[in-house]
Amino acid sequence: MKTVKSETQTLTQFKDKHYGKAGAEKRDALEAGYENFKIGALIQEARLEKGLTQQELADRVGTTKSYISKIENSIKEVRFSTLQK
Repeated sequence: MKTVKSETQTLTQFKDKHYGKAGAEKRDALEAGYENFKIGALIQEARLEKGLTQQELADRVGTTKSYISKIENSIKEVRFSTLQK
């Protein structure tokens, strides 16, 4: 029976190889993008749990449906003031 060499990498090893070590410009951009994605996903999840539409959430926090959509789809970063509301 032939043995196969495993090329499995951890996520950190993959990011180190393709985006550089932590602190590298490309790596920092990747990490920041992930944080924005996470926040958008959490906002969407909370909105859906409350049974709100994007328009209803926008009305409650004093913004537009378009802005809520852009946050949830990681197109735009959420402002801290919006998170507070």
